[in-house]
Amino acid sequence: MHREEDIMTTEKALDPAYSVLRNILDRFATQTPDAPFVQFWPGDLWDYRTTRDRVRARAAALQAAGVAQGDHVLCFMGNGPDLLTSWFAINYLGAVYVPVNTAARGRPLEHILQDADAALMIAETALIHRLTDLSTGSLRRILTVDAGDVPALPSVEIAPMADDAEAASRPGALELERPIQPWDTQAIMYTSGTTGDAKGVLSSYVQLYTMGPDAFDCVASDDRCMICGPIFHCGSALYVYAMLARGLSIGMMREFKTQDFWPAVRETGSTYALLLGVMASFLIKQPPDSRDRDHPLRRAFITPFGEDGPLFAERFGVEAWTIYNMTEIASPMHAGPNITRKGIAGKPRPWFDLRVVDENDIPLPDGETGELIIRSHRPWALMKGYYKKPAATAEAMQNGWFHTGDGFRREADGTFFFVDRLKDIIRRRGENISSFALENEVVAYPAVRECAALAVPSEHSEDDVMIAVTPVEGAKIDIPDLLRFLSKQLPRYMVPRYVRILDDLPKTANGKIQKAALRREGVTAATYDRETAGSGRRPA
Repeated sequence: MHREEDIMTTEKALDPAYSVLRNILDRFATQTPDAPFVQFWPGDLWDYRTTRDRVRARAAALQAAGVAQGDHVLCFMGNGPDLLTSWFAINYLGAVYVPVNTAARGRPLEHILQDADAALMIAETALIHRLTDLSTGSLRRILTVDAGDVPALPSVEIAPMADDAEAASRPGALELERPIQPWDTQAIMYTSGTTGDAKGVLSSYVQLYTMGPDAFDCVASDDRCMICGPIFHCGSALYVYAMLARGLSIGMMREFKTQDFWPAVRETGSTYALLLGVMASFLIKQPPDSRDRDHPLRRAFITPFGEDGPLFAERFGVEAWTIYNMTEIASPMHAGPNITRKGIAGKPRPWFDLRVVDENDIPLPDGETGELIIRSHRPWALMKGYYKKPAATAEAMQNGWFHTGDGFRREADGTFFFVDRLKDIIRRRGENISSFALENEVVAYPAVRECAALAVPSEHSEDDVMIAVTPVEGAKIDIPDLLRFLSKQLPRYMVPRYVRILDDLPKTANGKIQKAALRREGVTAATYDRETAGSGRRPA
């Protein structure tokens, strides 16, 4: 199978033949047409020729619907053939891909519709009902990718998608007004909106190329990447692009489900995967199985890298890697193989400068915690800005560096370690507590599935510590036993005072835990208070 051995060069990142999606797809559909590109699970295997033909047929349908180069097109659907084809077809026309999280609804969804300036949406019928009673902004037409009842929306025409392979095959079909350039906008991806309205990140082809293809020097010519997270999120989209740009292949699940992950890996022959958030924890907490090492997976990128990383690697017999990224940047560092230290993020890749700074952007000595800021020597490798938000863009790029909002420390050998989101650091009894570190200890307790650690007001001074936890399916969390467990693992100031048990933690449309919502609710009547109950408290 073909592989670009020298793909990691700035020259290729700025060469449209290598970084622009349309050109990549055309090249491999011509050079290696029978090479596999995507194995859907469950579903069909598409080679590069089939993928390009399906993309061109959909691009012809979009062109007939009025989509032109530079237009914004919304996509409201989950992983599968239609989302993948729609994304590629939009970019094939030089238009801008605007994915919408399938969990979006209500006011956050309305904000995206109004902000995106898109006249056309491609959607699953079941999701269109969420648009009822919302202001739909510039939206004038929705093309559906499946059968089903749809609501009547004022000023919005709804019609079935009609891919047109015949039109795509005509001489001169799908010609562009001008060649697509690497610095053109490839996507507008909306952030989680944890502290306000989601911001639309303007991402170029260079950024996506730097984020994906350039970041994975460990990928071999026989690798297949399992896409188990949603490709409406950059965390999975970059892996799709990493394999596309090399002429390699992916497996794709509709969505991550714990019980489906290993069957999907085995049946698609996937050799590596990204496990975001609690995915690794969910898999570890499954009962041991005789087939735990009976699979083709060779390595797992676990992000962020906490307590579960080494445990996952040992149990399932894979290499442990991690990668640091966010929608606005481009995978500036990764670490592996066989890493074990909690919080490790890695060392800077060649075209990035990284600093840990104080509130005035003054660099801090090694070992001290501050904000991670980033700049790149490669043009367009970071976001182009936030769509229609110049003030937010200027604030994020203060002093010419992108400010991540993440607390990091750097060690003397140049390795960077994630500490916490800065706003999530807890101050208690003169000590700074990383909620990330505390959460890793809590989820090590067998009955805990997820955890959010946060500060709540103290009647004395500074903060008290609360954890909100959810149980593993079929398990019950014994709070005094949990606190005794934590007292053996943690310094006294980190042991939570308050414990709240929930069926599920509140999350954003992108699946991130909404600590702001938990903070607003605070200590409820049902919250366990260690100081009042007395159980599990370590003597002073």
